[in-house]
Amino acid sequence: MRVRLIFSLKNKGSYLPFHHQYILAQFLKGLIVKGGREEFYNYNYFNFSGLKGQTKVSRSGLHYYSSLVTLVLSSQSEDFMDYLLEQVFATPKIELGNLIMVPEYTEIEVEPVLETSNKFVCISPLVLITPAFNEEAGKRFISPDSDEFSDLLYESTLTRMERSGWYTPEQMETFYKFQVVPDMVYVNKLKEAQKKFARIYAVYDMDVKYEVRGYTLPITLYAAPEVQDFVFKCGLGAFTHKGFGMLDLANHPTGPRTTTYKFKREGFVPYKPSERIRENVAPPAEEDKESPASTEES
Repeated sequence: MRVRLIFSLKNKGSYLPFHHQYILAQFLKGLIVKGGREEFYNYNYFNFSGLKGQTKVSRSGLHYYSSLVTLVLSSQSEDFMDYLLEQVFATPKIELGNLIMVPEYTEIEVEPVLETSNKFVCISPLVLITPAFNEEAGKRFISPDSDEFSDLLYESTLTRMERSGWYTPEQMETFYKFQVVPDMVYVNKLKEAQKKFARIYAVYDMDVKYEVRGYTLPITLYAAPEVQDFVFKCGLGAFTHKGFGMLDLANHPTGPRTTTYKFKREGFVPYKPSERIRENVAPPAEEDKESPASTEES
């Protein structure tokens, strides 16, 4: 299941660093421990996006100007998801970086029918390698159109699926067909514009800081429907429980994409469409003061 968690932003114009997955990961881990259910302390089969809202770039990071901001959470386990959301709504005020937020309500995404071939976009960076302590391997650039790119994702996905215990050995043997094909037209356009699709991100695991390379680009995944479902709900690649490798369909079928879910702050009144349009307008765009950077190296 995939749930959208919507917060109201109390200090519009405040900012998060560009690479803020570790801030979200620390926040969610704190809630998981705070709730006291030890069976979830080391639960890794969940995934989450970056914080979504109307943003403006400055040297400090991403400034948020929306009245509402959204975090997408995903897991195979409804029990875990409800446990985590209970902790969120038990927290009346949440501070993330410079943002002050209040949890307002939740929506559950309508589950799409996944085929053996699906085009996805990354709504959080895709990490290929889990590095060892004090090594540089995690930062190595791997071309998305290389066999190694797809092979690393295959190995990590099948390993996680096997460890989950959700699939029989006979099922696992049928999952050998797997290929990730990047949208190289998109990648080449970014290169021509001197924009990045691969950056270095900080990850904290057991209080140890690691640096990894993450990729943000459209991909087409060829794999069995069970594999497609697993990566759609649990993420693709390494450090998925740290908020990396969250995917969304590039093209959604027509019809409603979400329905209301059971968590909502008492007394919350949704904005009228006209009010939301006015309040979500950011200040006029300024020239980006950041200098152009390589498309490959951070």
